[in-house]
Amino acid sequence: MLKVYGIRGSRAIRTLWLCRELNLPFEHVQVNYMNAATKTPDFLAINPSGKIPAIDDDGFGLSESMAIGIYLAKKNRSALMPTDLQGEARVLQWSFWVATEIEKPLLIVMLQRSEFADPAAEKYFRERNPKSETLERTNVEALQKPLAVLDAHLAKQPYLLGDEFTLADLNVASVMQWAVRAKLDMASFPKAKQWLDTCLARPAAKG
Repeated sequence: MLKVYGIRGSRAIRTLWLCRELNLPFEHVQVNYMNAATKTPDFLAINPSGKIPAIDDDGFGLSESMAIGIYLAKKNRSALMPTDLQGEARVLQWSFWVATEIEKPLLIVMLQRSEFADPAAEKYFRERNPKSETLERTNVEALQKPLAVLDAHLAKQPYLLGDEFTLADLNVASVMQWAVRAKLDMASFPKAKQWLDTCLARPAAKG
């Protein structure tokens, strides 16, 4: 059986979401990046970099959430992954785009605005992302241009590739959901906000 290693509060969320979209039977192995669980020999045998998510698909180990998503969607011949070359290229385009244009600044903003009930989590994240109004403001500003690009694109069609939800939407929305946790002002990007709400309302996104 497919094993998915990671926790919901990490990039593993997109792997878990996709597995539910695909109705795949899988075992969710809780591996937390904030402790030594990612450094055990067993886990390092699957992902030598010691990061989550990772999967073990009947002996085939794979890491990097975007690669995992593409692998699972293609293996299961899902309609979420277009079969034509141009459609596949668009999925890759938007997946790379969100990873390079949105993920880092949005993560910083979210962590700047987050409060952690768990003292261990507070220590872990504050050591890596100390509170800074300047850092928060700079990264909110950095998000304005890519969010405008996303909003303009979604003004033309309901989903990133057209009329249907695809892996491109899942990959981008799985990052953009941090905007909800960060309480990011999306008033200037109504189409992107509507699209995000629609994606996150999918039953598989809530599991």
